[in-house]
Amino acid sequence: MAIYHMEAKVVSRGSGRSAVAASAYMSCSRMYNDYDGIQHDYTREHGLVYQEVMLPPIAPPEWKNREQLWNAVEAAEKTKDSRLAREFVVALPIELDTDSNISLLRDFIQKNFVYLGMFADFAIHDTDGHNPHAHILLTVRPLNENGTWQYKTEKEYLCIKDGKEKGFTAAEFKEAQKEGWEKQYRYQAGKKKIYLTPSAALEKG
Repeated sequence: MAIYHMEAKVVSRGSGRSAVAASAYMSCSRMYNDYDGIQHDYTREHGLVYQEVMLPPIAPPEWKNREQLWNAVEAAEKTKDSRLAREFVVALPIELDTDSNISLLRDFIQKNFVYLGMFADFAIHDTDGHNPHAHILLTVRPLNENGTWQYKTEKEYLCIKDGKEKGFTAAEFKEAQKEGWEKQYRYQAGKKKIYLTPSAALEKG
């Protein structure tokens, strides 16, 4: 019977890693990192069973080439401790054949990652024929329709309307404002900090 195992990591420059190197390793390929000028060669590694890059519809088609994809990711990050990618290592059922495991993995990645706008680079390894597992590398920034990388996190404004509170992102607030929702901000009231709309804060002095 298959034993479930999944390990999650963050690929970060702060820990001395690069997304290009991580992708080259799991795909047993040779890739050049434009950011630091290092070529990573893992073509002598063994155990690669299958590899593929899955992209959301908004992605440039040339990013099917993993070297171009991860160099674009590296170029978007400017700091020495940047988070570059998420990495998952997932055990696959040994009871299934290779084609079934590929189909299972594709479906899992599509539903849980690509459908949400992430770019997924994955490979299946099995060095001894008894330990099939997958390496999955995911982008951390969303891409907009203009092909520009967005923020990894997005602010949400706490708004109020008729006594009800709700959170909206900056893009969502434009429409919410037309419906009467107002932003709330933190104000100092004595020793406490409270959320109020500017008009309510003015009334309270």
